[in-house]
Amino acid sequence: MTNWREKFIELLLIGAASASILIVLLIFLFLAKEAFPFVLDPGIKELLGSQWIPVSFKKEVFGILPLITGSLLVTALATIIMIPFGVLGAVYIAEIAIGRERAFLKPFIEIMAGIPSVVIGFFGLIILSPVLKKIFQLNTGLTALSGAILLALMAIPTVISISEDAIRSVPKSYKEASLALGASRLQTIFKVVVPAALPGIIAAVMLGIGRVVGETMVVLMVTGNAAKITFNPFESVRTMTATIAAEMGEVAFGSDHYQALFWVGIVLLSVTFGLNFIAQKVLTRYRMG
Repeated sequence: MTNWREKFIELLLIGAASASILIVLLIFLFLAKEAFPFVLDPGIKELLGSQWIPVSFKKEVFGILPLITGSLLVTALATIIMIPFGVLGAVYIAEIAIGRERAFLKPFIEIMAGIPSVVIGFFGLIILSPVLKKIFQLNTGLTALSGAILLALMAIPTVISISEDAIRSVPKSYKEASLALGASRLQTIFKVVVPAALPGIIAAVMLGIGRVVGETMVVLMVTGNAAKITFNPFESVRTMTATIAAEMGEVAFGSDHYQALFWVGIVLLSVTFGLNFIAQKVLTRYRMG
């Protein structure tokens, strides 16, 4: 009887895992099916242009490079902000905070992770953007920097949570040996504990980057939605996710614009899939180590 139950549960788990893989493959196939006609006409080279002008009385242009660079700029800035706050926050909670602090901070971080992105977008639109405009004397506060700060705010709870688990999983014998050799508490934390937990921290950072890349509402609301190639954090940009969200609802079914948006989706899905795959590999290596 027990063997039958174990076999059933095993088959159930295999079925669930297989269904997840099948769903991902079907999503890729669906995107490819809708996007493929663009390869025949007007041609894949159109996607490599430096302008995105999907509505024009002269000629529609579907170059996705401005969207890619916009996404890269916002993601890079958010990562620069996210890593120190996320990792140092995890170190503090895991190694320095006393019991009452940890009991307060852990639920608070989980609450932050659950805040709807549209609420954070409203905060950025009403509070953050005007402040940045005033501080840096900008023409508009709707810039790549505004989006990056809010995206970092959204990703930091993920980085803290996973990094803290990795740090707390480091064997106590490592810390005891370091302290016994005369190292201070801070030296032990940053020269022994953090390096030992580094694979888990890297996985946390990569999952945070995946969250940043895939976010839609925040970048749609606060980055200005200017489809141009720039690496200036104080200029408006447009990301791939914002483009799909803003244009897919009004595009003509089967048009070149429609197919180009599916190509944007393929690029975006490939990037997020790659990031999550690498993060899972690093995390698996960490757990096995």
